[in-house]
Amino acid sequence: MSALTVLVVGATGSIGVHVVREALEQGHRVRALARDFSRTQNLPAEADIVIGDLTNADTLRDAVADIDAVVFAHGSHGGRGEAERVDYGAVRNVLTALGGRRVRVAMMTAVGTTDRANEGHDWKRRAERLVRVSGNAYAIARPGWFDYNSPDQRRIVMRQGDLFSTASPADGVIARDQIARVLVDSLRSDEADHTTFELVADSGTAQPDLAPVFGALTKDTTLDGALDQDNMPADEEPESVREDLDTLGR
Repeated sequence: MSALTVLVVGATGSIGVHVVREALEQGHRVRALARDFSRTQNLPAEADIVIGDLTNADTLRDAVADIDAVVFAHGSHGGRGEAERVDYGAVRNVLTALGGRRVRVAMMTAVGTTDRANEGHDWKRRAERLVRVSGNAYAIARPGWFDYNSPDQRRIVMRQGDLFSTASPADGVIARDQIARVLVDSLRSDEADHTTFELVADSGTAQPDLAPVFGALTKDTTLDGALDQDNMPADEEPESVREDLDTLGR
């Protein structure tokens, strides 16, 4: 299959670095988005570094120019207002910068995203909704706890319904490199298109081909992920969010 030009959002983060490496290993051309060059020392030399501010769509035009795909591997630290500005705002701004041009999207949020007890997760869920209405082919992965897996837990499992939300590794565990692999694999998978899933690992070895795993998922058909609980009415959302959904869904 032909190589893609892939923009990695959150490229300097603990998952983003793995995404950059995985995408390069799979033969893609990688554009790594960073706020400044001082943060890019751990990125492979083969990656093309592009500077931009996720909170300002006007600074992202060069980042999205001529890309075929984007991987959202960013995340906030949960400070006051940060989830809205970063978890949600970055997705809105990248999609806005694209100006309606269609690309393939892979997005990482978190297990428990639909748990309304966590305001930060509400913003992750709103970001997911922006991707679903955007008209792009996409896959949304909600990973469990990073690197709590034992060495023999490498079999990739994709669940739906977001039924685990204990804020502990009991919700599921997954290695960072496997998160990266699933995100990058989804970019060229018809089976992965229009899917949302919780991503964890079970005992056993990693599957060499994830197409059957993606293919067993129920496709998304509404504003939320397939099998998600209906507990966040769109018509009760903040006016600014409803405006973003309307704008990006045109």
